Order: sequence, then C-alpha cells, then structure tokens
Amino acid sequence: MKIQPILQRSVAKPALLSLIMASALSAAAEVRLPRIFTDNMVLQREMPVRVWGWADAGEDVTVSLAGANAATKADPSGQWSVEMPPLKSGDNLELVINGKNSLRLKNVAIGDLWVCSGQSNMEMDLGGCLGAAEDIKAANLPKIRRIKINHEQAGQPAAEAPTATQWQVCSPDTVRGFTAVGFYFAREIQQKTGITIGIVDDNWGGTPIEPWVPTEGMGLVAELKPDLLARQEAIKSYRAELPKALTGVEDWIAKTRLALANGTETSPIPTIPTHPGGNGWSGMYNAMIHPFVKLPIKGALWYQGESNGGEGETYYHKMQALIGGWRHQWNQGDFPFYFVQLASFQSPNNNPGDASGWPKLREAQSKSLTIPNTGMAVITDTVPLAEAGDIHPKNKYDVGLRLARWALNRDYGLKDVEVSGPLFKALKIEGNRARVTFDHLGTGLMVGAKVGRTPATENKEGKLKRFAVAGADKQWHWAEAVIENNTVIVSAPEVGEPVAVRFAFQMNPDGANLYNREGLPASPFRTDNW
Repeated sequence: MKIQPILQRSVAKPALLSLIMASALSAAAEVRLPRIFTDNMVLQREMPVRVWGWADAGEDVTVSLAGANAATKADPSGQWSVEMPPLKSGDNLELVINGKNSLRLKNVAIGDLWVCSGQSNMEMDLGGCLGAAEDIKAANLPKIRRIKINHEQAGQPAAEAPTATQWQVCSPDTVRGFTAVGFYFAREIQQKTGITIGIVDDNWGGTPIEPWVPTEGMGLVAELKPDLLARQEAIKSYRAELPKALTGVEDWIAKTRLALANGTETSPIPTIPTHPGGNGWSGMYNAMIHPFVKLPIKGALWYQGESNGGEGETYYHKMQALIGGWRHQWNQGDFPFYFVQLASFQSPNNNPGDASGWPKLREAQSKSLTIPNTGMAVITDTVPLAEAGDIHPKNKYDVGLRLARWALNRDYGLKDVEVSGPLFKALKIEGNRARVTFDHLGTGLMVGAKVGRTPATENKEGKLKRFAVAGADKQWHWAEAVIENNTVIVSAPEVGEPVAVRFAFQMNPDGANLYNREGLPASPFRTDNW
C-alpha cells in the first residue's frame, strides 16, 4: 500500500492542490511563465504588455519584445512581473525572457483578445455546426488564434490557468475544435478590420452562471448580499475546520506507516472539508478566469443561461455581478461585454398566455442591456422546427455574426452597422388598439423570413405572428399585428380595451417574424408584469 497515491485521491482537494502547486512552482530554479503564454499567442494591442511568472527569489529577470526591454527581480515568494509600452500591431514577433535560463516564444502577434465564456452552446465546437464543412476547408486564417482552457474549479483564486491547448493558429487542421461562436465572431471581425483576433476558449457545458461570478462581483449587487454573507460564513467555517483536519491527516500518515511496517490493518483516510468556493459561487471564475486577469483584453463574449432557465429578475442581478466582477478584476474600465439571448427550445405552444420555461430568463437578459457597454444577440429565429428538441442549435454562424455587429459598431468604428433587431421601447393604447414602438429600427420594420444561414428577407405577403394582447381581465389572445409607420399596431376582436401586449414571450416562439430591414429579429418582450 502506497501512501502518496492515497493522498492524491483523498487529501489533494482543488484548494490544497493550488497551494501545493504554487509552492512547488515558486521553488523551481528555472524562470517560468504561466501556461497561457505560449508560441503563437496574441497580446492585446494599444494596451500595456504585461508579462509575469516565477523564478528563484531575488533572481534577475529581463523581458524583451519588439525592441522594448524590461527588467525586474523575483520577489521573496519567487514571483515576478513586468509591464512594457503598448504596441499598435505586430506579427511573427519573439517574446524573450531571460533569467538563469532563457525562454523564447515565437510567432507572437499583437491584436485583440476576446474571452469566449459560458456553457455548452459557447463551448460547442465548429466541427458539429451547420455549414461548417466548407468553413473548415477555408480556414487558413493565420490572423485568428485560439487557446482552450480546461474545466476546473478552485476554492480560491488560482495562479495558473488549466490550459487544454497551447495557442493555435487557425487552419483546417486546428479549427474544428474551436468554439464555433467565437470562430465566426473572430472571422467576421478579422475580415472586416484586418486586425489579428485571439480568442480565449473558456467555457464549460452545463454550468450555471454562479460559479463564473467572482466574489467581488457578488458584493457589487445589493440583491446578492445574502448569498455573499452565506459564502463568507462557509469560508470562515472551512478555515476553522481545515487545521484540525490536516492534523488528523498527519496523525493518520504516522499510524499508517506504523501499520504498514507491522503488517497490520490500516485505518480509513480522514475526511478533508471541501472549500465552499469549489461549488456554487465563484469556483470556475477562480480556476478558469482569475489566473489571467492581468492579461489585457479587448472584451468578452458570453453565451449561457440554459442552466438558469427557470429564473427571471434574479438572473439579471447575477449578470450585474458577473460583468461588474470581471471588469473590477481586469481593472480596465467597462470593457465590451456582449452576450447571447437564449434560442428557441422544445415544441411550440399555441396558448398565447403560456410563458413557462425561458421567457422570463430572456427578459432578464434583455434587461442586462441596461448595464453599460453591453450588447445582446437575439437568436430565437435560428432554430428550425426540426431541431426544436435540441438544446444545442447547430446554426452558430448567425450567433457569431450578430455578436460581431456589436463589436464592429461599438469597438471598430463601423457606425453604419446596425447592432440589433427591434427592441421594445413603449406601448400606447389607442382605443381598441395598442401601438408598440421600438428602438433599433434600422432602415425600417418588416415581416421577415429566414431559412438556415441565409439572411432574412422580407415576406411582402406575410403577416406578423406571435403577438398577443390582453385586457384588464389578464386573459391573453392571439392578436392581429400590422406594421404602420415603423410601429406595430396590435388588436384582437376579443379585447375591446387592451392593456398589455406580448411578443414571442414563450419557450419556443416558432414563427415570430418581426425584423428590421437589416435582417435582425425583434427580441421577445412583454409589457405586463403578471
């Protein structure tokens, strides 16, 4: 019986492993970089170039890139960091780190870094997507790079990101495993601007939003203070219990050695308490995001919500905490944060009053647009009826392009690019009719039709669908809806005095067809709070 493997399986919980690894790495004689620094990496343009790592305490370290040099000494714990002036552009650069040994990273590029995070629809790779075969064949795109982060949780902020790959240059041989949403976003931006785009493929299927939220983010939102206090109490209890547990482990090791020497039976391994950050709040942020927050980025893309699908307003609070927390940790202002509203899912329902499932979650996502410098891609029209039972829609092309619209307009100066389909603005009751006005009209409203990846086109003979209207009795009826002067007039024979309107406010609003003329669909909405 060997003691070391037993300890690896039972004692080395994620929090303890992080401490052990950090200690071991800082004690290493050779200068070392975080694993997110590899050949082919992308460094953020027009922002300070930050490089950090580990070496012997007091070791002299120099860093060179594109003619710039920086020197420092490792601190008593073996950590070092430098900051060099921003660069506007650059390809095929060499990043050189000298200490007692030398490291050379080749083919480094200066461009824009976007973090692509969330759950399985962001993680879904290009190889399984609609129309991807031709895109893969044509993917000789050296100005797109990607690194994949592995799935891991930690009870406290970790020093090292669990990378699954090194930085990869986009090619037909590598691109199949890229996040499809991230790839289509990056390709659109790169082709429209010429700028090198790096994507940090950092996501985990099936995960709720809470583990991605840093503790600091929770403290920014009043509605989450009870969750924060409960977490703090749990951590306090963990810290009180841990020394006793470790003493028990030391005693167990001594007794086990004696038992092995005498050939007698060994006792069960003591239980080590699990750090409360490993589950629930912050565990994935700690392990998968925090290790590289010193690396400047352009912005973040977020596709998540299915695992919180039963929520409403609470999800908006969590988005505030997520976005605010990440921005606080990166400390580079309100960087762009663009997210995806949930797609249509499950069989359509013909009951105009049935808002079960995800409609309130989508509503919370729409409300998240009130957070500064955010944008939302509406994709309820990208799921054909034949795929309604699949929680992983195969059309990721439109998702990436709709996210890219926000970035092209907001961050790359293409102000003529419309960023969104119609978003509800106001309701006005006019007798037995209700008039709905919208933001993001583009060049006008239209009844649209969309098939697959092809752009939506105007259906001149079509009628608007999925509008419902209710009176004071709160009974919903499917409505006749018509476009009039770039507003929508809603009415129903059963409702003489309308008080509220809904559009596409269902789990699967199949057939919803209000668009602007730029081919972007209107977001689901309701004017009531029933």
